[in-house]
Amino acid sequence: MSLIKSISGIRGTIGGHADNNLTPIDIVKFASAYGMWLKTQTTKDKLTVIVGRDARISGEMVSNLVSNTLIGLGINVTDIGLSTTPTVEVAVVLDEADGGIVITASHNPKQWNALKLLNNKGEFLNANDGAEVLKFVENSFYEFSEVDDLGTYSIKKDYINRHIQKVLSLELVDIEAIKAAKFKVVVDAVNSTGGIAIPALLEKLGVACVKLYCEPNGHFPHNPEPLEEHLTDISNLVVKEKADFGIVVDPDVDRLALVNEDGSMFGEEYTLVACADYVLGKTKGNTVSNLSSSRALRDITEKHGCKHQASAVGEVNVVALMKSTNAVIGGEGNGGIIYPESHYGRDSLVGVALFLSHLATIKMSCKQLRDSYTNYVSSKNKIQLTPQIDVDKILETIANKYNHEEVNAIDGVKIDFENEWVHMRKSNTEPIIRIYTEGKSKKNATDLAERFINEIEAVI
Repeated sequence: MSLIKSISGIRGTIGGHADNNLTPIDIVKFASAYGMWLKTQTTKDKLTVIVGRDARISGEMVSNLVSNTLIGLGINVTDIGLSTTPTVEVAVVLDEADGGIVITASHNPKQWNALKLLNNKGEFLNANDGAEVLKFVENSFYEFSEVDDLGTYSIKKDYINRHIQKVLSLELVDIEAIKAAKFKVVVDAVNSTGGIAIPALLEKLGVACVKLYCEPNGHFPHNPEPLEEHLTDISNLVVKEKADFGIVVDPDVDRLALVNEDGSMFGEEYTLVACADYVLGKTKGNTVSNLSSSRALRDITEKHGCKHQASAVGEVNVVALMKSTNAVIGGEGNGGIIYPESHYGRDSLVGVALFLSHLATIKMSCKQLRDSYTNYVSSKNKIQLTPQIDVDKILETIANKYNHEEVNAIDGVKIDFENEWVHMRKSNTEPIIRIYTEGKSKKNATDLAERFINEIEAVI
């Protein structure tokens, strides 16, 4: 059905034909390429790679293929089993490993799986490193070890608990205030590894937890992307249980969405806003999000007398700008919280702990907190193009037309107006232009999107 090779890894549907789907052959080829690239990064005789996975049905099969391929390259494998993306990132650093592979397709449906590749800092590969891995794939250059030089295989099962302890040790996580608040929350972990990690974290914080879809069996009970239209079950259960709020994570637990006590959405975009509000109230500093994230983060940053900057879309780009500006918190508007005091990766466990600390200390309900922020509404659209159309030229024409406005061209074209914005960027995988808009009402956002769709079509 689909196979996508990119600088960030390989992603596809299980089954089918090699080079068209994520088959065992493709998994072995890509794991081999990553292992070969890793060897070019060091002079060490023996390398170690951390391997972890979400609870997808195909996860164990993919993990076995990845692990044994690395062993065949002479690389030692530490398998931490059912895990989360941020847990694997943390494990790479704690074990001083040379890299890591997270086996997860994030928010994609259950037929998908993927390999996410990490460097020795537990961070995603940058564009240059990812391109080097792809060269190994394209050239089919793999050199495997002789029998006496094969890698070793070991299992470690305590890393989610170690990750939780690392979160609890953060200075701004106010454990006593959270325990005193006696919160009750509902957790929807879409039957993946968040069902292990989030309830265990909440137990340590003294939070009563009502579990919904927390059995890590890989059978997703609804579309795993944590969007409002997929979250009716938890919305109803939060109200029924009279819970303080609801927590929703995606299958690999790097995206965090919240549900208000009345069943309404707090909003993925506002998860980062609330956490930043809390952090900036304690620690002044810069914030970073990508160009397609809500203006609400900029608003709350400036309210605290600090500076916000926007990066190109993609976690690795957010992290790079956070490092260069010494940002104290950042992330992406899809509910991805990056808190450098913990590590440079989107982490829902950190997000939950910071949000609980905020809610416990401001003495507001979840809905009251959400209503205290400026309300923005977004719209996401796309225009299908033929491969012959020059997308860059189209976006350049639009940018020139609006050069009297605030225009950012580091990733496509973003135009900031007084009360709304539009971000247009070409897809890296298909001939489309993605059009993101935001305004202070659904009509504002929709009207702005329609306006720029019409303008782009006029240029074409």
